[in-house]
Amino acid sequence: MSVYRDPVDGSEYRLDEPRWRSAAGRPLWIDPGSGLDRSDIDVAARSLWRYRAALPVVFSDPISLGEGSTPLLEREWERGGRPLFKLDFLNPTGSFKDRGTSVMLSYLRDRGIRSVLEDSSGNGGSSVAGYGAAGGLRVKIFAPASTSSAKIAQVRAFGAELQLVEGLREESENEAIRQAQGDAFYASHNWQAFFLQGTKTLAYELWEDLGFRVPDNVIVPVGAGSSLLGCWLGFRELLGAGQIQRMPRLFAAQPLNCSPVDASFTAGTDDPVERPVSPTIAQGTSIARPLRLTQMIAALHDSGGSTVAIPEEDIVHALDLLCSNGLFVEPTSASAAAAYSALLTAGRITRAEETVVLLTGSGLKAAPTVADLVDGILR
Repeated sequence: MSVYRDPVDGSEYRLDEPRWRSAAGRPLWIDPGSGLDRSDIDVAARSLWRYRAALPVVFSDPISLGEGSTPLLEREWERGGRPLFKLDFLNPTGSFKDRGTSVMLSYLRDRGIRSVLEDSSGNGGSSVAGYGAAGGLRVKIFAPASTSSAKIAQVRAFGAELQLVEGLREESENEAIRQAQGDAFYASHNWQAFFLQGTKTLAYELWEDLGFRVPDNVIVPVGAGSSLLGCWLGFRELLGAGQIQRMPRLFAAQPLNCSPVDASFTAGTDDPVERPVSPTIAQGTSIARPLRLTQMIAALHDSGGSTVAIPEEDIVHALDLLCSNGLFVEPTSASAAAAYSALLTAGRITRAEETVVLLTGSGLKAAPTVADLVDGILR
């Protein structure tokens, strides 16, 4: 039977009791489950809930807006590459976060939670606000004062209460935790293990997209790591169930200006490594101290993958290329596309290999910024 587990001290907690941290104050984890086979897919469901048999609990009434089932498109790229772009920015609220939010809030509502708090630099808050509205939950979002106006507008339009917090991204988290008491449950996409149970459906979906096989490589933008860890969980379950013969290599793309995962991986440790942090246009990955650093490093090693730290000018170049291909994404997504180019140039992957690049957030969330960046190149 699946349980919550503290990866540090091994303490375990039942899944019928909603928790966001262990007794020692650390984020909890749910180990890979038994997975599923093709016959377990609910082909009538046009959403991630077609893979509900792989989830660790039974859901009585999922909160769904049709998340998942996003396109996978091959496009010509520079240096002769032809990557497959997974368009997860086409999820209902405009980002891949909808996968985790749908499962996390469905789990919490099934267990009597009716009011939630979340802190976010943008997409996570928009997603929780939207799915909270769909599920009849009261939602309060804490966000940095620097959050894009489009994301703030989306949170407000969904009817969530919004509190803007001055200072670094971590201050929003600290304030949300301070106010998490009484009936308000801290439904953090960074802390709550069920969020990862939603993002792991990305691995199942890629497996099905590709005719029940896996690519050679998957490149994802990484901040807190939910897409990376979700992919690792899903592919590890498929491997354990005998549905695939190998893990794809997972690559974590980070902006060089804020690249703690790359710093630790490059140093050969899963402990935090000091590296200067400065503002980046890839705001969605601007997390200086990710909670699940140790698990991310382990997932990269287990898959045979690695990290890539991308300079700002290369992110802008990749953003321009994506837009010229009709893919209007926010700069955070462009960091994964830039990583594809960097990996090709360095010979760490080849053009002959099948590589999936995850595009996580819609450019509509940061349209003025995208326009200004692309205009700068055109001028």
